[in-house]
Amino acid sequence: MNKPKFRHEIKHFINSLDNCILRTRLKQIMSPDTFALEDGKYKIRSLYFDNFNDKALLEKINGVNNREKFRIRFYNDDPSFIKLEKKSKTRGLCLKDSVQISYENCKRIVEGDIAWMLDSNNPLLLELYIKMQNEFLRPKTVVDYTREAYMYKPGNVRITIDSNIKTGIFSKDLLNPNLPTIGMYPTGYSILEVKFDEFLPEIISDMLQTNEHRSTSVSKYAACRIYG
Repeated sequence: MNKPKFRHEIKHFINSLDNCILRTRLKQIMSPDTFALEDGKYKIRSLYFDNFNDKALLEKINGVNNREKFRIRFYNDDPSFIKLEKKSKTRGLCLKDSVQISYENCKRIVEGDIAWMLDSNNPLLLELYIKMQNEFLRPKTVVDYTREAYMYKPGNVRITIDSNIKTGIFSKDLLNPNLPTIGMYPTGYSILEVKFDEFLPEIISDMLQTNEHRSTSVSKYAACRIYG
């Protein structure tokens, strides 16, 4: 297993015109993500964690340099493959660690049954257990969106375009296929994310130049916390 490493991450809001332009360009030289369906897109559902003081939310809003958040997610409405993830940010660089968990164990975590995690030999599960016990970390918000992702080997570049972003309002019922959701952003706007290791190849940088987008600290989690 490859050891997780810190990566650069840049985010932009883009409008529908820039979206079309970028998609056309990216398809010319980048490979689609392996999760993609026939239309080149896939769905993501995530459940984010926070404590009773909303530590993760406030650190994001206030731009705290060293921060972290936990989430559970699965893809394309298929909970047969579920991951627990921890995303950390230090000095502007991002690190993601993850472990696959079963449907049954996911359900137990969501319901607050966490004693079994103490016997796990996985450090990420143990860390979540400790923080749920000592820092009162709890499920907070379900976030749904559609993602189109592209890969480029030089620089280990990954570019994603997230659209149709929705929140589960007050529910934390991650595994409910009929969970009511509500849209979060104006029609036609998406979030562009660019992730890379040590460098961003010039050919990719040039392709990303469009008429209207700007680097921003946008957070799908923070936006979706408006309702819960």
